[in-house]
Amino acid sequence: MLTRDPTYLGKVASVSGGTIRVHLAQSIASGLSIIDGQVYKIGQVGSFVRIPQGYQDLFGVVLSVGAEAVPEGAQGQDTGRWMAVELVGEALGTAFDRGISQYPNIGDYVHIAVERHIRSIYDKPGAGHVAIGSLSSAESIRATVSLNELITRHSAILGSTGSGKSTTVASLLRALTTPGNGARHKPSARILMLDLHGEYSAPLADVANVFSVEPNDDEKRLYIPFWALDINNLLGFLTGGLQDGQEAVFTDKIADFKIKAHEAQRFPGVTAASITVDTPLPFSLKQLWYDLVGSETVTFEGDNRDVPALEEEGDADKLIAPSYKRHGLGSKGPFLNPQALGIRRQLDLLRSRLLDRRFDFLLHPGPWEPDLQGHPEADLDTLLKGWLGGEEPVTILDLSGVPSAILERLVGAILKIVYEALFWSREKTEGGVERPLLIVMEEAHRYLSGQSKGLASEMAQRIAKEGRKYGVGAMVISQRPSEVDETVLSQCGTFFALRLSNPDDRARVRGTLPDGLTGLLDLLPVLRTGEAVVTGESARLPMRCRVDLPAEEHRPRSEDPAVSDQWGITRREESYERVVASWRAQSPRAVVERLDIERVIVTDGGVADDFNMTLRESEDKERP
Repeated sequence: MLTRDPTYLGKVASVSGGTIRVHLAQSIASGLSIIDGQVYKIGQVGSFVRIPQGYQDLFGVVLSVGAEAVPEGAQGQDTGRWMAVELVGEALGTAFDRGISQYPNIGDYVHIAVERHIRSIYDKPGAGHVAIGSLSSAESIRATVSLNELITRHSAILGSTGSGKSTTVASLLRALTTPGNGARHKPSARILMLDLHGEYSAPLADVANVFSVEPNDDEKRLYIPFWALDINNLLGFLTGGLQDGQEAVFTDKIADFKIKAHEAQRFPGVTAASITVDTPLPFSLKQLWYDLVGSETVTFEGDNRDVPALEEEGDADKLIAPSYKRHGLGSKGPFLNPQALGIRRQLDLLRSRLLDRRFDFLLHPGPWEPDLQGHPEADLDTLLKGWLGGEEPVTILDLSGVPSAILERLVGAILKIVYEALFWSREKTEGGVERPLLIVMEEAHRYLSGQSKGLASEMAQRIAKEGRKYGVGAMVISQRPSEVDETVLSQCGTFFALRLSNPDDRARVRGTLPDGLTGLLDLLPVLRTGEAVVTGESARLPMRCRVDLPAEEHRPRSEDPAVSDQWGITRREESYERVVASWRAQSPRAVVERLDIERVIVTDGGVADDFNMTLRESEDKERP
């Protein structure tokens, strides 16, 4: 008899839309059931049940158990023996389809979905699917996601601090790019990661090219050419804001510089008539400052008041302004320039930015910095090849050394450079259609907040809305989803929801999920570290899974400090000179002094070898 089937749970008591209520059988007396040597937990929220319908089976997910699941009219009747189940799909043989073509009838038997049934739903090995972990309800079954939908339909990884978010990201990127875990090696994989804390460079070093503002020996220096940025955004940062008439002075001069640069260098794909102020052509900020400050401070003399009263020419390259005779009173002169617009304050801020070493990666971008005539050593193709065409599948832009005042503008600039390049090259093999790109935006709430109207939000919204057509996918990572721009989050087709305790954050996830199984989100506050509810287009069905842990050396350095262990060690002699040096340098790798240490190796036969070693890191070594 069916009731002797060890998988039997109970009968369908009510059907309402896609939700059914199941009255558990009296024989179900334990929370555990052993079937074919496997242990199954009965009535666990998020577990699967099966409802036979002749030649096919219906499948559902348990949403609630007990009094919460009691249907109307049955209150007080065995309140502890009810389950609410959401129907999610059906299978004919081993072929599973999402959605249902028929509803169960009152009295239909409900069974535990055993391993072979669950495997037919989730375990889909092959080039199109990537294994990311194991199902929480059946750890022998691998949890897989569809690679195509994950990239093109965008995704979000959301979780509170300490939920395992950083480790999940590192594990997922490894699964997407390296052999093993059910994924094939993808030699043309292309992932660009914006790393705000510098925590992924070490764990992903073997699969990533790393660009950093403060690079280690095995990292490359990050440069972002200012002349490839949106001009309004650039001028806003350089001048602190301009009025309409003032802005035209800057933009007209920049457009003129770009035209002259093209006339001298003849950039491919450009004609003089097509050049605008936003065309990514090089120009000199130093020369821009020098010309405009001269126009603001010039005085004239002579009968026609048209001869500059120059005393010292100054030096544009050294940011020394030209000097003119002071204007006189009355008709004797020298005379002020009647065309001056009162932009001296903005020009002083521009000069200050150019002298601020913190912004060298942007305003003095190494080989991409133009000379006074607007001629750089390298063009944008070299930059893009480093970011998008490196030998490794992942490129990490380490932004941990970037001042917070410019972070939002900088992220916007990076997104604009990358997206514009792939958008306009969409018919070429290097474009996003032929070689798709995944942009991973870590700590997204810092620059994609709902209140922000800056370039970062604008470009992220554009990627979210249009990127699919041009092979540009986004992965948004945040510990505060309630603070992330709603437009961006709503365009994400797949969600990896880790532990979320804040009700506002859970409400934002609930409102953007494409699935009707919002009851599963009640699990979020109690998920284990590294456990996630995965739902959306890349998952065949919503699933609760434990994400694979990378090897110890491949985990981000984001774990909590071991307070008990660290407080328990013997007190060491401390020097806070190093603390102040790092603070002043805005770099954790700063040192107080560099020492050349000569080391001599002596063997039984005498001196075998000697060499010099430069002490680069004083952080982990005692000072002599």
